[in-house]
Amino acid sequence: MTTTPPPPVVEEERPEGRRFVFPSALTVLAVVTVAVWLVAFLVPAGAYDRDDRGAPISGTYHRVDDTRTFVDRLDDLFLAPVNGLYGIQDTTTRLVGPDLSGELYGSAGVFLFVLAIGSFITVVFATGALDRGIARLAHRLRDRGPLLIAAVMLVFSILGTVEGFAEETLGFYGLLVPMMLALGYDRLVAAGTAILGAGIGVLCSTVNPFATGVASSAADISLGDGIALRSVMWLVLTTVTILYVVRYARRVHRDPSKSLCGFLPGDRMEKAAADSTEAPELTGLHKTVLALLVLVFSFMIFSVVPWSSALGGKSDARPYRWELGWSFPQLSALFLCAAVLVGLVARMGEPRLSSTIIQGAADFMSPALVIMLARGVTVIMNNSRITDTVLHSIEGAVRGTSSGAFAVIVFLVNLPLAFLIPSTSGHATLAMPILAPLADFAGVSRALVVTAWQAASGWMNLWVPTTAVTIGGVALAKVGYDKYLRFVWPLLVILLVLICGFLVLGATV
Repeated sequence: MTTTPPPPVVEEERPEGRRFVFPSALTVLAVVTVAVWLVAFLVPAGAYDRDDRGAPISGTYHRVDDTRTFVDRLDDLFLAPVNGLYGIQDTTTRLVGPDLSGELYGSAGVFLFVLAIGSFITVVFATGALDRGIARLAHRLRDRGPLLIAAVMLVFSILGTVEGFAEETLGFYGLLVPMMLALGYDRLVAAGTAILGAGIGVLCSTVNPFATGVASSAADISLGDGIALRSVMWLVLTTVTILYVVRYARRVHRDPSKSLCGFLPGDRMEKAAADSTEAPELTGLHKTVLALLVLVFSFMIFSVVPWSSALGGKSDARPYRWELGWSFPQLSALFLCAAVLVGLVARMGEPRLSSTIIQGAADFMSPALVIMLARGVTVIMNNSRITDTVLHSIEGAVRGTSSGAFAVIVFLVNLPLAFLIPSTSGHATLAMPILAPLADFAGVSRALVVTAWQAASGWMNLWVPTTAVTIGGVALAKVGYDKYLRFVWPLLVILLVLICGFLVLGATV
Protein backbone atom coordinates (compact mmCIF):
# COMPACT_ATOMS: atom_id res chain seq x y z
CA MET A 1 0.00 0.00 0.00
CA THR A 2 1.26 3.51 -0.72
CA THR A 3 0.07 6.68 0.97
CA THR A 4 3.24 8.73 0.86
CA PRO A 5 5.96 8.95 -1.77
CA PRO A 6 8.99 6.87 -0.84
CA PRO A 7 11.99 8.77 0.50
CA PRO A 8 15.05 9.27 -1.65
CA VAL A 9 17.20 6.16 -1.60
CA VAL A 10 20.72 6.66 -0.31
CA GLU A 11 23.09 5.05 -2.79
CA GLU A 12 26.80 4.53 -2.75
CA GLU A 13 28.78 6.64 -5.20
CA ARG A 14 29.31 4.84 -8.46
CA PRO A 15 30.90 5.87 -11.72
CA GLU A 16 28.60 7.85 -13.93
CA GLY A 17 26.57 5.65 -16.26
CA ARG A 18 26.84 2.50 -14.16
CA ARG A 19 23.95 3.03 -11.78
CA PHE A 20 21.10 0.54 -11.80
CA VAL A 21 17.65 1.27 -10.43
CA PHE A 22 15.24 -1.65 -10.22
CA PRO A 23 12.21 -0.87 -12.38
CA SER A 24 8.84 -0.11 -10.81
CA ALA A 25 6.04 -2.65 -10.60
CA LEU A 26 4.28 -0.89 -13.50
CA THR A 27 7.32 -1.31 -15.73
CA VAL A 28 7.80 -4.94 -14.69
CA LEU A 29 4.16 -5.72 -15.48
CA ALA A 30 4.38 -3.94 -18.85
CA VAL A 31 7.35 -6.17 -19.73
CA VAL A 32 5.50 -9.23 -18.43
CA THR A 33 2.47 -8.31 -20.57
CA VAL A 34 4.52 -8.26 -23.77
CA ALA A 35 6.45 -11.40 -22.76
CA VAL A 36 3.26 -13.38 -22.05
CA TRP A 37 1.76 -12.19 -25.35
CA LEU A 38 4.80 -13.50 -27.22
CA VAL A 39 4.91 -16.79 -25.28
CA ALA A 40 1.23 -17.34 -26.09
CA PHE A 41 2.24 -17.94 -29.74
CA LEU A 42 4.33 -20.94 -28.63
CA VAL A 43 2.11 -22.52 -25.95
CA PRO A 44 -0.65 -24.78 -27.30
CA ALA A 45 -4.24 -23.84 -26.49
CA GLY A 46 -6.16 -26.12 -24.19
CA ALA A 47 -9.10 -26.27 -21.80
CA TYR A 48 -10.54 -28.14 -18.84
CA ASP A 49 -14.14 -29.15 -18.45
CA ARG A 50 -15.69 -27.14 -15.63
CA ASP A 51 -18.18 -27.83 -12.89
CA ASP A 52 -21.20 -25.73 -11.91
CA ARG A 53 -18.98 -23.30 -9.99
CA GLY A 54 -16.72 -22.77 -12.99
CA ALA A 55 -13.83 -24.62 -11.36
CA PRO A 56 -11.69 -26.88 -13.63
CA ILE A 57 -12.21 -30.63 -13.25
CA SER A 58 -9.03 -32.64 -12.79
CA GLY A 59 -8.26 -35.11 -15.59
CA THR A 60 -10.41 -33.38 -18.21
CA TYR A 61 -7.74 -31.24 -19.88
CA HIS A 62 -7.74 -31.43 -23.67
CA ARG A 63 -6.22 -29.50 -26.56
CA VAL A 64 -8.42 -27.09 -28.50
CA ASP A 65 -8.07 -25.34 -31.82
CA ASP A 66 -7.09 -21.70 -31.76
CA THR A 67 -8.65 -19.97 -34.75
CA ARG A 68 -7.76 -16.43 -33.71
CA THR A 69 -5.74 -14.38 -36.20
CA PHE A 70 -2.62 -12.32 -35.59
CA VAL A 71 -4.76 -9.18 -35.71
CA ASP A 72 -7.01 -10.60 -32.97
CA ARG A 73 -3.97 -11.27 -30.80
CA LEU A 74 -2.57 -7.82 -31.48
CA ASP A 75 -5.90 -6.38 -30.42
CA ASP A 76 -5.62 -8.32 -27.13
CA LEU A 77 -2.23 -6.75 -26.45
CA PHE A 78 -3.47 -3.27 -27.33
CA LEU A 79 -6.58 -3.56 -25.13
CA ALA A 80 -4.92 -5.47 -22.25
CA PRO A 81 -5.07 -2.55 -19.74
CA VAL A 82 -8.66 -1.76 -20.76
CA ASN A 83 -9.75 -5.39 -20.42
CA GLY A 84 -7.86 -5.57 -17.14
CA LEU A 85 -10.14 -2.83 -15.80
CA TYR A 86 -13.59 -3.51 -17.25
CA GLY A 87 -13.33 -6.41 -19.70
CA ILE A 88 -16.45 -8.58 -19.97
CA GLN A 89 -16.20 -12.37 -20.32
CA ASP A 90 -18.62 -13.89 -22.82
CA THR A 91 -20.57 -16.71 -21.21
CA THR A 92 -20.34 -18.91 -24.32
CA THR A 93 -16.91 -18.35 -25.83
CA ARG A 94 -15.24 -17.31 -22.52
CA LEU A 95 -13.37 -14.61 -24.44
CA VAL A 96 -12.86 -11.25 -22.69
CA GLY A 97 -13.47 -7.89 -24.33
CA PRO A 98 -14.80 -4.45 -23.47
CA ASP A 99 -17.87 -4.75 -25.70
CA LEU A 100 -19.00 -8.33 -25.03
CA SER A 101 -21.97 -9.55 -22.98
CA GLY A 102 -21.54 -11.63 -19.87
CA GLU A 103 -19.85 -11.23 -16.48
CA LEU A 104 -17.28 -8.64 -15.44
CA TYR A 105 -13.78 -10.13 -15.74
CA GLY A 106 -11.82 -6.94 -15.19
CA SER A 107 -10.72 -5.54 -11.85
CA ALA A 108 -12.98 -2.47 -11.78
CA GLY A 109 -14.43 -3.43 -8.38
CA VAL A 110 -11.04 -3.87 -6.75
CA PHE A 111 -9.71 -0.79 -8.57
CA LEU A 112 -12.40 1.44 -7.05
CA PHE A 113 -11.98 -0.19 -3.64
CA VAL A 114 -8.27 0.67 -3.57
CA LEU A 115 -9.05 4.29 -4.38
CA ALA A 116 -11.82 4.41 -1.75
CA ILE A 117 -9.71 3.06 1.08
CA GLY A 118 -6.88 5.34 -0.04
CA SER A 119 -9.18 8.33 0.39
CA PHE A 120 -10.28 7.14 3.84
CA ILE A 121 -6.76 6.53 5.14
CA THR A 122 -5.51 9.85 3.78
CA VAL A 123 -8.35 11.72 5.49
CA VAL A 124 -7.52 9.96 8.77
CA PHE A 125 -3.85 10.90 8.46
CA ALA A 126 -4.80 14.49 7.61
CA THR A 127 -6.41 14.83 11.05
CA GLY A 128 -3.09 13.92 12.71
CA ALA A 129 -4.89 11.48 15.01
CA LEU A 130 -2.98 8.30 14.12
CA ASP A 131 0.45 9.96 14.10
CA ARG A 132 -0.18 11.68 17.40
CA GLY A 133 -1.69 8.58 19.01
CA ILE A 134 1.38 6.49 18.24
CA ALA A 135 3.71 9.31 19.27
CA ARG A 136 1.92 9.68 22.61
CA LEU A 137 2.13 5.94 23.22
CA ALA A 138 5.87 5.99 22.52
CA HIS A 139 6.43 8.96 24.84
CA ARG A 140 4.48 7.42 27.71
CA LEU A 141 6.53 4.23 27.53
CA ARG A 142 9.87 5.97 26.98
CA ASP A 143 11.24 4.79 30.35
CA ARG A 144 10.24 1.17 29.75
CA GLY A 145 12.24 0.17 26.71
CA PRO A 146 11.11 -3.43 26.06
CA LEU A 147 7.48 -2.49 26.67
CA LEU A 148 7.81 0.45 24.29
CA ILE A 149 9.25 -1.74 21.55
CA ALA A 150 6.52 -4.35 22.04
CA ALA A 151 3.72 -1.77 22.10
CA VAL A 152 4.83 0.09 18.95
CA MET A 153 5.45 -3.15 17.06
CA LEU A 154 2.07 -4.51 18.13
CA VAL A 155 0.27 -1.36 16.94
CA PHE A 156 2.14 -1.42 13.62
CA SER A 157 1.40 -5.14 13.23
CA ILE A 158 -2.32 -4.69 13.89
CA LEU A 159 -2.46 -1.90 11.32
CA GLY A 160 -0.49 -4.06 8.88
CA THR A 161 -2.74 -7.10 9.18
CA VAL A 162 -5.93 -5.04 8.92
CA GLU A 163 -5.15 -2.36 6.32
CA GLY A 164 -1.70 -3.00 4.91
CA PHE A 165 0.11 -0.35 6.98
CA ALA A 166 3.70 -0.36 5.66
CA GLU A 167 5.00 2.73 3.83
CA GLU A 168 3.34 4.86 6.51
CA THR A 169 6.03 3.72 8.96
CA LEU A 170 8.52 5.95 7.10
CA GLY A 171 6.96 8.94 8.83
CA PHE A 172 7.80 7.64 12.30
CA TYR A 173 11.59 7.36 12.08
CA GLY A 174 12.00 10.94 13.26
CA LEU A 175 10.34 9.84 16.51
CA LEU A 176 11.61 6.28 16.87
CA VAL A 177 15.31 6.82 16.23
CA PRO A 178 15.94 9.43 18.98
CA MET A 179 13.60 7.55 21.32
CA MET A 180 15.47 4.26 20.94
CA LEU A 181 18.85 5.95 21.23
CA ALA A 182 17.68 7.69 24.41
CA LEU A 183 16.78 4.30 25.88
CA GLY A 184 20.30 3.03 25.27
CA TYR A 185 19.57 1.07 22.09
CA ASP A 186 20.99 1.51 18.60
CA ARG A 187 19.51 2.56 15.27
CA LEU A 188 18.88 -1.03 14.21
CA VAL A 189 16.33 -1.35 17.02
CA ALA A 190 14.42 1.60 15.58
CA ALA A 191 14.60 0.17 12.05
CA GLY A 192 13.57 -3.30 13.25
CA THR A 193 10.66 -1.90 15.26
CA ALA A 194 9.22 -0.15 12.20
CA ILE A 195 10.09 -2.52 9.35
CA LEU A 196 9.43 -5.80 11.17
CA GLY A 197 6.47 -4.53 13.20
CA ALA A 198 4.42 -3.50 10.17
CA GLY A 199 5.95 -6.16 7.92
CA ILE A 200 4.93 -9.10 10.08
CA GLY A 201 1.39 -7.76 10.16
CA VAL A 202 1.27 -7.60 6.36
CA LEU A 203 2.85 -11.07 6.14
CA CYS A 204 0.02 -12.43 8.31
CA SER A 205 -2.70 -10.28 6.76
CA THR A 206 -6.12 -11.22 8.04
CA VAL A 207 -8.34 -8.81 6.10
CA ASN A 208 -5.72 -6.51 4.56
CA PRO A 209 -7.57 -5.33 1.43
CA PHE A 210 -4.36 -4.86 -0.57
CA ALA A 211 -3.15 -8.42 0.01
CA THR A 212 -5.87 -10.75 1.27
CA GLY A 213 -8.64 -8.78 -0.38
CA VAL A 214 -7.14 -8.63 -3.87
CA ALA A 215 -5.95 -12.26 -3.71
CA SER A 216 -9.32 -13.51 -2.46
CA SER A 217 -11.09 -11.66 -5.25
CA ALA A 218 -8.76 -13.19 -7.85
CA ALA A 219 -9.23 -16.63 -6.26
CA ASP A 220 -13.03 -16.19 -6.32
CA ILE A 221 -13.47 -16.63 -2.56
CA SER A 222 -14.62 -14.43 0.31
CA LEU A 223 -12.25 -12.03 2.01
CA GLY A 224 -13.03 -13.77 5.29
CA ASP A 225 -12.22 -17.30 4.11
CA GLY A 226 -9.20 -18.66 5.98
CA ILE A 227 -9.23 -15.90 8.59
CA ALA A 228 -8.96 -18.35 11.49
CA LEU A 229 -5.60 -19.76 10.34
CA ARG A 230 -4.29 -16.32 9.43
CA SER A 231 -5.28 -14.95 12.85
CA VAL A 232 -3.37 -17.69 14.68
CA MET A 233 -0.39 -17.12 12.38
CA TRP A 234 -0.50 -13.42 13.11
CA LEU A 235 -0.56 -13.96 16.86
CA VAL A 236 2.34 -16.43 16.90
CA LEU A 237 4.59 -14.74 14.32
CA THR A 238 4.04 -11.27 15.78
CA THR A 239 4.99 -12.57 19.24
CA VAL A 240 8.12 -14.24 17.88
CA THR A 241 9.17 -11.12 15.97
CA ILE A 242 8.66 -8.82 18.96
CA LEU A 243 10.67 -11.14 21.19
CA TYR A 244 13.45 -11.23 18.59
CA VAL A 245 13.77 -7.43 18.43
CA VAL A 246 13.48 -7.05 22.23
CA ARG A 247 16.20 -9.68 22.75
CA TYR A 248 18.59 -7.81 20.47
CA ALA A 249 17.71 -4.49 22.11
CA ARG A 250 18.46 -5.84 25.58
CA ARG A 251 21.79 -7.23 24.40
CA VAL A 252 22.81 -3.84 23.02
CA HIS A 253 21.62 -2.11 26.19
CA ARG A 254 23.77 -4.39 28.36
CA ASP A 255 26.81 -4.17 26.10
CA PRO A 256 26.83 -1.42 23.40
CA SER A 257 29.79 -3.14 21.74
CA LYS A 258 27.37 -5.89 20.66
CA SER A 259 25.60 -3.45 18.34
CA LEU A 260 25.64 -4.69 14.74
CA CYS A 261 25.53 -1.16 13.32
CA GLY A 262 27.55 0.82 15.85
CA PHE A 263 26.80 4.40 16.85
CA LEU A 264 27.13 7.71 15.05
CA PRO A 265 28.56 10.81 16.74
CA GLY A 266 25.96 12.14 19.17
CA ASP A 267 23.93 8.90 19.31
CA ARG A 268 24.86 8.33 22.93
CA MET A 269 23.72 11.83 23.91
CA GLU A 270 20.02 11.57 22.97
CA LYS A 271 18.72 10.86 26.49
CA ALA A 272 18.40 14.46 27.68
CA ALA A 273 16.70 15.58 24.46
CA ALA A 274 14.12 12.80 24.68
CA ASP A 275 13.38 13.45 28.35
CA SER A 276 12.82 17.15 27.73
CA THR A 277 10.31 16.55 24.95
CA GLU A 278 6.71 16.90 26.06
CA ALA A 279 4.13 14.27 25.25
CA PRO A 280 2.03 15.28 22.23
CA GLU A 281 -1.49 16.24 23.20
CA LEU A 282 -4.32 13.91 22.19
CA THR A 283 -7.41 16.07 21.80
CA GLY A 284 -11.02 14.97 21.90
CA LEU A 285 -11.08 15.16 18.11
CA HIS A 286 -8.09 12.83 17.84
CA LYS A 287 -9.72 10.34 20.21
CA THR A 288 -12.94 10.44 18.20
CA VAL A 289 -11.11 9.88 14.90
CA LEU A 290 -9.17 6.95 16.36
CA ALA A 291 -12.43 5.47 17.65
CA LEU A 292 -13.98 5.83 14.19
CA LEU A 293 -10.91 4.19 12.63
CA VAL A 294 -11.26 1.17 14.91
CA LEU A 295 -15.03 1.05 14.37
CA VAL A 296 -14.79 1.14 10.56
CA PHE A 297 -12.22 -1.63 10.31
CA SER A 298 -14.03 -3.72 12.92
CA PHE A 299 -17.23 -3.39 10.92
CA MET A 300 -15.36 -4.31 7.75
CA ILE A 301 -14.15 -7.52 9.41
CA PHE A 302 -17.66 -8.32 10.63
CA SER A 303 -19.18 -7.68 7.20
CA VAL A 304 -16.86 -9.96 5.20
CA VAL A 305 -16.39 -12.95 7.51
CA PRO A 306 -18.55 -15.98 6.56
CA TRP A 307 -19.62 -16.53 10.17
CA SER A 308 -21.67 -19.69 9.58
CA SER A 309 -18.67 -21.40 7.97
CA ALA A 310 -16.19 -20.02 10.50
CA LEU A 311 -18.24 -21.03 13.53
CA GLY A 312 -19.71 -24.23 12.13
CA GLY A 313 -16.57 -25.53 10.41
CA LYS A 314 -18.38 -26.32 7.14
CA SER A 315 -17.56 -24.38 3.98
CA ASP A 316 -21.05 -24.93 2.54
CA ALA A 317 -22.93 -23.94 5.70
CA ARG A 318 -26.04 -21.88 5.23
CA PRO A 319 -25.36 -18.20 6.11
CA TYR A 320 -26.87 -16.80 9.29
CA ARG A 321 -29.58 -14.20 8.87
CA TRP A 322 -27.40 -11.50 10.37
CA GLU A 323 -24.46 -12.19 8.06
CA LEU A 324 -23.82 -9.38 5.60
CA GLY A 325 -21.58 -11.20 3.13
CA TRP A 326 -20.20 -7.93 1.80
CA SER A 327 -17.69 -7.74 -1.00
CA PHE A 328 -15.78 -4.98 -2.79
CA PRO A 329 -18.76 -2.89 -4.01
CA GLN A 330 -20.17 -2.52 -0.49
CA LEU A 331 -16.72 -2.02 1.06
CA SER A 332 -15.93 0.73 -1.46
CA ALA A 333 -19.09 2.55 -0.42
CA LEU A 334 -18.24 1.97 3.27
CA PHE A 335 -14.83 3.60 3.05
CA LEU A 336 -16.03 6.50 0.92
CA CYS A 337 -18.77 7.23 3.45
CA ALA A 338 -16.30 6.78 6.32
CA ALA A 339 -13.89 9.27 4.69
CA VAL A 340 -16.66 11.85 4.50
CA LEU A 341 -17.71 11.12 8.10
CA VAL A 342 -14.19 11.58 9.46
CA GLY A 343 -13.85 14.81 7.48
CA LEU A 344 -17.11 16.13 8.92
CA VAL A 345 -16.14 15.17 12.46
CA ALA A 346 -12.76 16.88 11.99
CA ARG A 347 -14.54 19.98 10.62
CA MET A 348 -12.28 20.06 7.60
CA GLY A 349 -14.67 22.08 5.53
CA GLU A 350 -15.84 21.22 2.05
CA PRO A 351 -12.80 22.48 0.09
CA ARG A 352 -10.21 20.72 2.26
CA LEU A 353 -12.22 17.50 2.60
CA SER A 354 -12.81 17.28 -1.14
CA SER A 355 -9.17 17.92 -1.97
CA THR A 356 -8.00 15.40 0.66
CA ILE A 357 -10.29 12.68 -0.69
CA ILE A 358 -9.06 13.38 -4.21
CA GLN A 359 -5.44 13.43 -3.03
CA GLY A 360 -5.96 10.10 -1.23
CA ALA A 361 -7.31 8.50 -4.38
CA ALA A 362 -4.40 9.96 -6.36
CA ASP A 363 -1.84 8.60 -3.87
CA PHE A 364 -3.32 5.12 -4.28
CA MET A 365 -3.54 5.27 -8.06
CA SER A 366 -0.25 3.39 -8.43
CA PRO A 367 -1.39 0.13 -6.75
CA ALA A 368 -4.73 0.45 -8.54
CA LEU A 369 -2.98 0.65 -11.92
CA VAL A 370 -0.78 -2.30 -10.96
CA ILE A 371 -3.90 -4.38 -10.33
CA MET A 372 -5.33 -3.31 -13.69
CA LEU A 373 -2.17 -4.20 -15.62
CA ALA A 374 -1.78 -7.55 -13.86
CA ARG A 375 -5.38 -8.44 -14.68
CA GLY A 376 -4.67 -7.48 -18.29
CA VAL A 377 -1.99 -10.18 -18.39
CA THR A 378 -4.52 -12.82 -17.35
CA VAL A 379 -6.87 -11.57 -20.08
CA ILE A 380 -4.18 -12.23 -22.71
CA MET A 381 -3.68 -15.75 -21.32
CA ASN A 382 -7.43 -16.35 -21.23
CA ASN A 383 -8.11 -15.17 -24.77
CA SER A 384 -5.12 -17.16 -26.08
CA ARG A 385 -6.54 -20.17 -24.18
CA ILE A 386 -3.21 -21.00 -22.57
CA THR A 387 -4.28 -20.52 -18.94
CA ASP A 388 -5.54 -24.09 -18.67
CA THR A 389 -2.44 -25.37 -20.46
CA VAL A 390 -0.18 -23.71 -17.88
CA LEU A 391 -2.45 -24.99 -15.12
CA HIS A 392 -2.26 -28.51 -16.56
CA SER A 393 1.55 -28.45 -16.59
CA ILE A 394 1.66 -27.37 -12.94
CA GLU A 395 -0.99 -29.95 -12.06
CA GLY A 396 1.34 -32.62 -13.35
CA ALA A 397 4.17 -31.29 -11.19
CA VAL A 398 2.16 -31.33 -7.96
CA ARG A 399 0.09 -34.46 -8.66
CA GLY A 400 0.68 -37.06 -5.99
CA THR A 401 2.04 -34.64 -3.42
CA SER A 402 0.38 -34.40 -0.02
CA SER A 403 -1.82 -31.42 0.76
CA GLY A 404 0.81 -30.11 3.19
CA ALA A 405 3.59 -30.40 0.62
CA PHE A 406 1.37 -28.67 -1.94
CA ALA A 407 0.85 -25.69 0.38
CA VAL A 408 4.60 -25.37 0.99
CA ILE A 409 5.29 -25.60 -2.77
CA VAL A 410 2.85 -22.75 -3.42
CA PHE A 411 4.72 -20.69 -0.82
CA LEU A 412 8.13 -21.42 -2.34
CA VAL A 413 6.97 -20.79 -5.93
CA ASN A 414 5.81 -17.31 -4.96
CA LEU A 415 9.12 -16.22 -3.41
CA PRO A 416 10.86 -15.29 -6.70
CA LEU A 417 7.64 -13.74 -8.00
CA ALA A 418 7.50 -11.52 -4.92
CA PHE A 419 11.03 -10.31 -5.68
CA LEU A 420 10.14 -9.38 -9.26
CA ILE A 421 6.78 -7.82 -8.32
CA PRO A 422 7.05 -6.29 -4.82
CA SER A 423 3.55 -4.88 -5.17
CA THR A 424 1.34 -7.30 -3.23
CA SER A 425 -1.78 -6.37 -5.17
CA GLY A 426 -0.09 -6.80 -8.56
CA HIS A 427 1.51 -10.08 -7.52
CA ALA A 428 -1.84 -11.43 -6.30
CA THR A 429 -3.75 -10.44 -9.42
CA LEU A 430 -1.12 -12.02 -11.64
CA ALA A 431 -0.54 -15.30 -9.80
CA MET A 432 -3.84 -16.21 -8.20
CA PRO A 433 -5.83 -17.15 -11.36
CA ILE A 434 -3.24 -19.90 -11.95
CA LEU A 435 -2.59 -20.98 -8.37
CA ALA A 436 -6.12 -20.95 -6.94
CA PRO A 437 -7.53 -23.73 -9.18
CA LEU A 438 -4.58 -25.92 -8.16
CA ALA A 439 -6.10 -26.04 -4.69
CA ASP A 440 -9.14 -27.80 -6.18
CA PHE A 441 -6.85 -30.48 -7.65
CA ALA A 442 -4.89 -30.87 -4.40
CA GLY A 443 -8.04 -31.13 -2.31
CA VAL A 444 -7.30 -28.08 -0.14
CA SER A 445 -9.09 -24.80 0.38
CA ARG A 446 -8.37 -21.94 -2.00
CA ALA A 447 -8.03 -19.81 1.11
CA LEU A 448 -4.89 -21.79 1.98
CA VAL A 449 -3.37 -20.83 -1.37
CA VAL A 450 -4.14 -17.18 -0.56
CA THR A 451 -2.46 -17.60 2.83
CA ALA A 452 0.61 -19.27 1.28
CA TRP A 453 0.86 -16.57 -1.38
CA GLN A 454 0.62 -13.62 1.02
CA ALA A 455 3.10 -15.25 3.42
CA ALA A 456 5.63 -15.52 0.57
CA SER A 457 5.03 -11.92 -0.48
CA GLY A 458 5.26 -10.66 3.09
CA TRP A 459 8.38 -12.70 3.92
CA MET A 460 10.24 -11.36 0.90
CA ASN A 461 9.21 -7.78 1.58
CA LEU A 462 10.86 -7.95 5.01
CA TRP A 463 14.28 -7.78 3.38
CA VAL A 464 14.35 -7.33 -0.41
CA PRO A 465 15.87 -4.01 -1.57
CA THR A 466 13.09 -3.46 -4.11
CA THR A 467 10.65 -2.15 -1.49
CA ALA A 468 10.52 1.43 -0.25
CA VAL A 469 9.65 0.22 3.26
CA THR A 470 12.95 -1.63 3.69
CA ILE A 471 15.43 0.43 1.70
CA GLY A 472 13.80 3.71 2.70
CA GLY A 473 13.64 2.63 6.35
CA VAL A 474 17.33 1.77 6.64
CA ALA A 475 18.19 5.04 4.87
CA LEU A 476 16.11 7.09 7.31
CA ALA A 477 17.54 5.22 10.28
CA LYS A 478 21.05 5.70 8.84
CA VAL A 479 21.76 1.99 9.03
CA GLY A 480 23.66 0.17 6.31
CA TYR A 481 21.55 -2.28 4.33
CA ASP A 482 24.19 -4.96 4.89
CA LYS A 483 23.95 -4.37 8.65
CA TYR A 484 20.18 -4.76 8.50
CA LEU A 485 20.50 -8.06 6.61
CA ARG A 486 22.95 -9.34 9.21
CA PHE A 487 20.45 -8.36 11.91
CA VAL A 488 17.36 -9.87 10.29
CA TRP A 489 18.51 -13.10 8.64
CA PRO A 490 18.16 -15.37 11.73
CA LEU A 491 14.58 -14.14 12.15
CA LEU A 492 13.87 -14.80 8.47
CA VAL A 493 14.92 -18.42 8.93
CA ILE A 494 12.71 -18.78 12.01
CA LEU A 495 9.74 -17.24 10.20
CA LEU A 496 10.31 -19.48 7.16
CA VAL A 497 10.10 -22.60 9.32
CA LEU A 498 7.03 -21.36 11.20
CA ILE A 499 5.22 -20.38 7.99
CA CYS A 500 5.79 -23.80 6.44
CA GLY A 501 4.57 -25.40 9.65
CA PHE A 502 1.37 -23.36 9.66
CA LEU A 503 0.73 -24.14 5.99
CA VAL A 504 1.10 -27.88 6.61
CA LEU A 505 -1.21 -27.55 9.62
CA GLY A 506 -3.78 -25.62 7.60
CA ALA A 507 -3.71 -28.24 4.85
CA THR A 508 -4.22 -31.17 7.20
CA VAL A 509 -6.78 -29.78 9.64
